[in-house]
Amino acid sequence: MKVLTVEEVRQELRAPLLTSGRGSQALHDAIVAYRANRRSGTRATKTKGTVRGSGKKPWAQKGTGRARAGYASSPIWRGGGVVFGPQPRDFSKKLPKKVKRLALLKALSGRIAEGAVFFTETIELPQPKTKELLKRLDSWDRKETLLLVVEKRESAVWLAARNHPLIAVVSATEVNAEDLLWPDRVVLERPALPILDRRLDRGGKQS
Repeated sequence: MKVLTVEEVRQELRAPLLTSGRGSQALHDAIVAYRANRRSGTRATKTKGTVRGSGKKPWAQKGTGRARAGYASSPIWRGGGVVFGPQPRDFSKKLPKKVKRLALLKALSGRIAEGAVFFTETIELPQPKTKELLKRLDSWDRKETLLLVVEKRESAVWLAARNHPLIAVVSATEVNAEDLLWPDRVVLERPALPILDRRLDRGGKQS
């Protein structure tokens, strides 16, 4: 593997890299949306209408010397319902395609500027084994997290990487801005570059 310089990437990608602050807001919005979309939104509490218990009046309205009480599931009673508690909801956020594209371009530009993007030829393994994959990643520091961006989900690479806690594999058609930010190193397969180029082609003017 070798590290990609900004000039080398510019030769491979028609989409201009972002070297200024442009795209920072799009990147922030995309990360917030991706994380929100993973929330299940299933937490819930029981209200006075759903808590177990009858609606029978505990005692007479007058004459007992006690305070008035209408039902045992009252929120002010122990075992009663919860007032304004969380209920199931949808946390998902929708992003325009232009925002997703700009966020991906911003994330890739930032990682390239950091020197965290590496390049390799097509990854072909004789057997879907982790040790075979590690032989191909000879210059990789085994303490760093690694993201492999490949042309497609080739079964051998996918199976070889899934047993390693520090390696993740994603296809060029599925990779997003958040995927590029978490690892210490990003390794791009050469056949994946044209696919990324098509996705970033309308990323905007160079800035």
